Amino acid sequence: MITRYCRFAFLLLTLLVIHLDSIAQKNNALSTQLKQSQLSEDIRLNQIGFYPKAPKMAVLVKEGGTTYYIATPDLQRTVFTGKLSEPRTSPFSGKQTRMADFSAFIQPGKYVLWIPEIGHSYPFQITNQIHTPLTAAAIKSYYFQRMSTALPEKYAGKWARAAGHPDDKVLIHPSAASTQRPTGTQISAPYGWYDAGDYNKYIVNSGITMGTMLAAYEDFPAYFDTLQLHIPESNNQLPDLLDELLWNLRWMLAMQDPNDGGVYHKLTNAKFDGMVMPEAATQPRYVVQKSTTAALDFAAVMAQASRIVKKFPQALPGLADSCITAAEKAWTWAEQHPDVLYKQEAMNQQFDPDVVTGAYGDNKPDDEFIWAASELYITTKNDKYYTAVNLFPDTQMPLPSWAQVRLLGYYSLARHQKTLSAIAQKDFAELKKRIIGFGDELISGVSAQPYGTVMGKTAKDYIWGSSSVAANQGIALIQAYLLSGDKKYLDYALTNLDYLLGRNATGYSFLTGYGSKTPMHPHHRPSVADKVTEPVPGLLSGGPNANAPRQDKCTTYTSTIADEVFTDNDCSYASNEVAINWNAPFVYLAAAIEALQYKAGYGNRQKK
Repeated sequence: MITRYCRFAFLLLTLLVIHLDSIAQKNNALSTQLKQSQLSEDIRLNQIGFYPKAPKMAVLVKEGGTTYYIATPDLQRTVFTGKLSEPRTSPFSGKQTRMADFSAFIQPGKYVLWIPEIGHSYPFQITNQIHTPLTAAAIKSYYFQRMSTALPEKYAGKWARAAGHPDDKVLIHPSAASTQRPTGTQISAPYGWYDAGDYNKYIVNSGITMGTMLAAYEDFPAYFDTLQLHIPESNNQLPDLLDELLWNLRWMLAMQDPNDGGVYHKLTNAKFDGMVMPEAATQPRYVVQKSTTAALDFAAVMAQASRIVKKFPQALPGLADSCITAAEKAWTWAEQHPDVLYKQEAMNQQFDPDVVTGAYGDNKPDDEFIWAASELYITTKNDKYYTAVNLFPDTQMPLPSWAQVRLLGYYSLARHQKTLSAIAQKDFAELKKRIIGFGDELISGVSAQPYGTVMGKTAKDYIWGSSSVAANQGIALIQAYLLSGDKKYLDYALTNLDYLLGRNATGYSFLTGYGSKTPMHPHHRPSVADKVTEPVPGLLSGGPNANAPRQDKCTTYTSTIADEVFTDNDCSYASNEVAINWNAPFVYLAAAIEALQYKAGYGNRQKK
């Protein structure tokens, strides 16, 4: 009997040795394959990384393989294994993708994703606060856009430059002339940010930019109160975000005519500068025609800013009062001039010199009235502003853009629910229903999307500045999360941050300087002219634009497929320009997810 048991045990041991040897041979073979593998741009993922306990997805855009591995960057060992999903088909190209869902892997560290038949991905990290460095960079990009000041090496590094555009002797354009300020009158309107790749300043685009980032501060003040940007004002009594916003706010205040409360539409050259550094751009500068939309965007921003800066009376004495006074004057002017629209071609037929820079024309100011009324009502507590507009003119929930700002008002009203008077409280249930319903509309069908992102459900997403579409969709979902407490909305918002950082049909992380494959040649005059190889960091490229080849005539596009029409070339201002109103929703999206990471259970809470 004992002999029989011994033989049986010996047989089991032999089988175990053979099995272990087989596993070892298999592992050695995998290890050899891994070490010999090459980087593959066919694996698309967030090139920065992931929170430990958040969803983690990558996309394979090439046929081949069924199994993927998470491996160390030195390609010495694998630490996680999974199966690729069934194929998904792109509605734009017909190409098939497969998903790698490694959400279950939560070990912090630096890794690559490897598919034996394909290769390995760019490296990424898994850690808490994974997006804080790029959030800070996206905000600091505004420092690099500052005008009327030099950027010293201490703060700007190799992108240091001389001051440009003092804007202390700006001319009144004939279209903006009044009795008190006739044509050719000089005014001073310094500070502000360069709007985009060009060197002009536009109130309308500053409006949504400021409104979005002021909203980010209102929603997540504790996060921004400690976020350091290494700008000249750092370590003063204000959060760095507000310091940066004040640079533009002070310019905006100078754009209001003190005689009647109207607001000039823009401060601009007559035509765009060449690809030169700011100090070499010396064309005459003008303030151009007042407009209803400029006055209302200005009123909204000033009302919003007033209630925020009021919390810092010692650092900013009197500024809150100045802002709300300016806001109310601009509102009164807009009520008296409800249809003074900016039509550049018609203006040029009447006045000289012709102005051919960005128009930011908008034929319907109804949404600007709703936004301005909402902000003024919240700040002043005066019901007259709330009743001055039809808050719900239709059943639509139009995604915010410079020409459509209604939802900025909705978000603010939701944010300040507890302080609303009875007249607004009666509408709150409908407001909440609309915002959450919009979130449901955005996430519907995403599970079948080729990249698993909210962005890209329709070709209409791929417009000029499509990156801001992705970011604003993310903001809408965060608003739905804040109102409902349902984490699914935050998870879906995170898919769009992943999209912007590499999980997309182009393979680019669209934020300059952040990721392994980022735009190196954005349409951005300082980045082109400064003789520094790398572009200014933290700038969000516009992203795929289905109509770009027709719009900018750049000849380096390689695809006509909606989600692929992008080229990293400075001639492509329709797909690869940068703009302050695109960076702003990126700032909100990244900062919000950072601020909410522990509440959402994404991060590993630190032991005290």
